[in-house]
Amino acid sequence: MTVERPPLVVLLGGPSAEHDVSIVSGTAIADALADAGRAVRSVLIDLEGGWWWLPPGHRRDGRPQSAYDDPATLGAVGPLSVGDAVDRLAAADPAPVVFIALHGPFGEDGTVQALLQAAEVAYTGSGIAASALGMDKALTKRLWRGLGLPVVDWREIRADRWRRDPDGVLGELEAFAAGTGDPRLMIKPARLGSSVGMTLAHGPDERGAGLDLAFRHDSLALAERYLVGARDLEVAIIGNDPATIEQYGPGEIVAGHEFYDYEAKYTPGLSETATRAEVPAAMRVGMRKLARDAYRSVGAEGFARIDFLLAGDSIYLSEINTIPGFTPISLFPALMAEGGHDFAAVCERIVSLALERQAERRSGPLLPADLPR
Repeated sequence: MTVERPPLVVLLGGPSAEHDVSIVSGTAIADALADAGRAVRSVLIDLEGGWWWLPPGHRRDGRPQSAYDDPATLGAVGPLSVGDAVDRLAAADPAPVVFIALHGPFGEDGTVQALLQAAEVAYTGSGIAASALGMDKALTKRLWRGLGLPVVDWREIRADRWRRDPDGVLGELEAFAAGTGDPRLMIKPARLGSSVGMTLAHGPDERGAGLDLAFRHDSLALAERYLVGARDLEVAIIGNDPATIEQYGPGEIVAGHEFYDYEAKYTPGLSETATRAEVPAAMRVGMRKLARDAYRSVGAEGFARIDFLLAGDSIYLSEINTIPGFTPISLFPALMAEGGHDFAAVCERIVSLALERQAERRSGPLLPADLPR
């Protein structure tokens, strides 16, 4: 059965520390698509991994994120196990497109992408490998450095090493910081977003607590060189083929705190954003080239946000977000709007890119007889 405008399922919530942010993004996406006339069903994944089908026509209507802590009070059906939930999506007729609005582990790291792909369910955004790479800051840094792309110097610390040899770890970080010429280090979980678990350690006495916080969220932590006075810049990308992607920005964030932590990101009015960063034209061109290279390097598709740090005249790739925030204060949709695409149009475009990719996958690989001679 061919459907020109397939029904949409928006996945939100998720079993990660970014659960609440995902609810804001997911409900905004679902509401915008419903307002555009699309048939939309929201599916909430709770913190324990249970899947809940929210009622048809559900809208957030100003509810706080805490209202979703008990989905049954919202009339949701569930909880379904992940296997039963994916089977339900795969058996739906007409077949839906799943709009993944999950941030953090399980939703952004290739896990849910693998589940949906195995069930041949179309989904938005990057595929399995690109999602896994993009979520792992250590792997992306290694990849980008290997390709000659600029990244901030860092060290990787594993939780088991920290437990076994804390003095040795702190000694290595002291030597690393001394080599940078600044005692401050940015310490963060390697595989999380939204600045959750992130610490600016001002000196040796704060590094241990920073690692303890990071290891509450991940078994691998990064300690990065601190860039004095660095500016936070972002480029938005949409498209499947790196040769034809659209780019918007760079925009800029002026953090309301000492660094762009979780509270500074998601408290309205605390930080300031600009959809057009004041940088020289040549630097703007250079950043877009780096953004395209970063997008291509991990094999990203659909859409992403590339984050940069600008220290003086030096540009550094910070990370790629393969499912950037869609909250009212997120810079990704704001950059797209600056380019002439309203929120609903961006969501529609992301759905169409998912369908394009699904069609390519179903066409299958070329057989020897089909290859050019």
